[in-house]
Amino acid sequence: MAMVVKNNMSAISTLNTLNKNSSALSKSLEKVSSGMKINGAADDASGYAISERMRVQIRGLDQSNANTQNGNAMMKVAEGAVSSTVDILKTLKEKVINAANDTNTDSDRQTIQKELDQSIDQIDDNANITYNGKYLVDGSHNNKTTNTTTALTNESMDSATTKETALTALKNRNGESLNIHSTDNVTISYVHEGKTYSTTFKVGSESLATAVAKTAYNGDKSLAGALSFNESTATSKIGLDGSGNTVYTADKGCALTLTAKTTGVAGQISGFTISITTNKGAINKSANAVLDNFTESIRAQNESEDNAMVFQVGTKANQAIKVGLTDMRSTALGLKGADGETLSVSTQVKANAAINVLDNAIQKALDQQTTIGSVESRLSYTSSNLTTASENVQSSESTIRDADMAKEMTNYTKNNVLLQAAQSMLAQANQSSSSVLSLLQ
Repeated sequence: MAMVVKNNMSAISTLNTLNKNSSALSKSLEKVSSGMKINGAADDASGYAISERMRVQIRGLDQSNANTQNGNAMMKVAEGAVSSTVDILKTLKEKVINAANDTNTDSDRQTIQKELDQSIDQIDDNANITYNGKYLVDGSHNNKTTNTTTALTNESMDSATTKETALTALKNRNGESLNIHSTDNVTISYVHEGKTYSTTFKVGSESLATAVAKTAYNGDKSLAGALSFNESTATSKIGLDGSGNTVYTADKGCALTLTAKTTGVAGQISGFTISITTNKGAINKSANAVLDNFTESIRAQNESEDNAMVFQVGTKANQAIKVGLTDMRSTALGLKGADGETLSVSTQVKANAAINVLDNAIQKALDQQTTIGSVESRLSYTSSNLTTASENVQSSESTIRDADMAKEMTNYTKNNVLLQAAQSMLAQANQSSSSVLSLLQ
């Protein structure tokens, strides 16, 4: 090789190698210091894009999990309110059963009435519970529903029973006579807007329909015909619920249904009672057990828009859990009227009628409690699922982006040694051109 001084190719080559080693050391140092083998799109364009998408998903999963836990906390607040209401209703049933016992005087019943009134007021306080400023069980977060009408269904009578069947001809589900005689007395009571309406008359030749039609309305003519019978066969409906779905009996068999005259909470019949006594005053228990078995099959509700709460529990649109909370105020439970009048236990007859009212109210509260509990359970499962998903995606993202520190430390040491060697060799290459000066000596 010729001896030249203008271009020191050895030094240039060594310098290029030095720069390469310096760049490699810089990248290695970046990986070691950050703990990631991909620090930017330049390191691995496709890997970086995949990793970033996974990071977005991880953050979305973690936020969804937080949403789920917040939703569960909200449901626990609602559950606490409804649980308190259920406890109050259980106590109230004890009180009305007590009031229905004639060992109590009218003064005793007035005392029980005062306690009942305070408990009903507490039920309203429970319904006004809030979470983050939102009322939960006051009906403001109900599902979309139309005006519905109270329907009370009896499945204990013979399947061939119609509304025109005479009281004396009534049979139970097994076809056995209820032994009701024309000389017996029948007492029919129902509760509307906290007021109890009751009448007693001789059975005679009355049919079920005419007996109900004769129920007194205490001077309130707007309640004339407040209840009417709807006969359901094996192929027809009890009625329609708030969503427009057809409601059948449990076995889709025949049954008799009492339907309220008007729709909505203002028209609801919160309790219905029939009692048969002989002309000697004895109670026909077998007949009463069948006749007094009218249970609420359709709940009276006011028309409502879809105000159900939505919990976003996924990373995609519409991955949500929706829950509607019904009205748990005393008016909606049938314990108080719009005018503030509460369920009365002032007489034995009214206290006896109040027992069925409490049974229906308890069932409404338990249905709401079941809804809340099932949502809480689902949210717990959802939270566990989101936690597992986040963990697995994090593991995948780690595989793509995280550095193998042992490997990167080895590379760092190698690049550091090579850089130092290149620096030393560059010094040697720079000295090689000076040997030309020896020719001048």
